[in-house]
Amino acid sequence: MVEQLSLSTDHHRIRPQDAGTGPGESPGADVLVAPAPQLRVADQDPVREVWYVAYGSNMHAARLGFYLSGGCPPGGRRTYPGCRDPRPPRRTAPASLAGGVYFAGESRAWTGGMAFFDPTLPGAAAARAYLLDVGQFADVAAQEMYREPGGDLDLIDEAVATGRATLGPGRYETLVCPGRLDGIPLLTFTAPGRASDVPWNPPAPVYLAMIASGIREAHGWGAARTAGYLSGLPGVAGHWTPAAVAELVAGLPQPQRKPPAHVGSC
Repeated sequence: MVEQLSLSTDHHRIRPQDAGTGPGESPGADVLVAPAPQLRVADQDPVREVWYVAYGSNMHAARLGFYLSGGCPPGGRRTYPGCRDPRPPRRTAPASLAGGVYFAGESRAWTGGMAFFDPTLPGAAAARAYLLDVGQFADVAAQEMYREPGGDLDLIDEAVATGRATLGPGRYETLVCPGRLDGIPLLTFTAPGRASDVPWNPPAPVYLAMIASGIREAHGWGAARTAGYLSGLPGVAGHWTPAAVAELVAGLPQPQRKPPAHVGSC
């Protein structure tokens, strides 16, 4: 079963959303998750699996597949080495993170601005949670950081213990843990600062289209709702007209939403 989740960094609550529930999804009852604990790293058990919460192009499952298995996605400029363990996620769920997405910097994979998450922005960020083992997440994170995959990422335990950990000043070198789902930590990566700290830069059409496809695939949103969400994001607003975003989204193939394959037990 695919859960429909709303992740709040303030209240650490996951709430199923009745609106827009797609095939194979069930509203269910509210589930209270444990907040990200404030512990010393030495006080907690080693993390073995995590929910990777994607809010950019990796909301598109096929796009994430290039991080897992390696290769170059259509329209991209970068070939990914892939993970040590290329298996697909054990589970996946549409999610909403308290905060917002903005576009800044210059993507070497797509050109144009890159998507980053800022939990201090108002509103909610459309996202998608993937259940991975800790080695897979470390390898995905390494590839986002333009580092070689294959090693352990010490930041994972620190981020789970404290809610946040930063490896360096670069893009996607800060891990954020907004809480837990089914006792398993939720993790995403972003820039170390806030949206207000940097100039915003509009995303390239191919990148924005990939994000739109991921939103529609994960959440089952229609074209109008997807375009309305994207049009309001910092870096898109003021650079892309709402009509241009709507035209881009309307031209995308209709997503095929299916319950994800389950690998192993979870």
